[in-house]
Amino acid sequence: MDKILQQTLSLAGAIVLLTGCVTTTVDEIVFNEPTEGIGDATVVILGRRHASDYDTEPDFIKCVGRHISSRDKSIEILGELEFINALYPWFEPRTAPLRPENIHKLMQQAPVARKMAELKTQYMIWIDGNVERTNSSGSMACAIGPGGGGCFGFSTWGTEANYEAVIWDFTNRAEVGRVHTTTSGQSYMPAIIIPIPIIAPVKGTACNGIGNQILKFLSSKY
Repeated sequence: MDKILQQTLSLAGAIVLLTGCVTTTVDEIVFNEPTEGIGDATVVILGRRHASDYDTEPDFIKCVGRHISSRDKSIEILGELEFINALYPWFEPRTAPLRPENIHKLMQQAPVARKMAELKTQYMIWIDGNVERTNSSGSMACAIGPGGGGCFGFSTWGTEANYEAVIWDFTNRAEVGRVHTTTSGQSYMPAIIIPIPIIAPVKGTACNGIGNQILKFLSSKY
């Protein structure tokens, strides 16, 4: 048993840094790209949560915001919750504008126009999407006996992330850009006494892909 455990730990050490296979496709459509950056204007990134079967994850929204601000520190990203609370109730899931045509009507609300001016918010980026498991196969069995316990087997599963970012310009009151990313990956979990997950970083890859495209729109450095 000690020999098997030693071999297992050696195997774990050899593959612990591995990740599953990931492929990404990014489609970008930009209608009116800034040429000198956005100056002292602020940007807010919000997750669409009006669908009945899923919510765009708050951690993905934070990831995209961190990705953008870490690569261009001149871009100020407002926190999603901070923005929603500051403009309550106009950006709650049941009241948030769904189409750019609603911007003009929204800005006619004096409290909204005043708060947007105070926050210096020029661009709002709606992100819609989620991550889903697509398939799984394999099997694994675990048992405990007098000499110890362990798991044996092999399993694999697929994961797909689909996200779309739509950029609204509150100055021109129009949609000015759109980015869509599809990321898929295959994760694995071999087990010889100890299960060793090899996870495909699907969500992180999608975050980086969509963040890079938004940077090309907002930043004068890219």
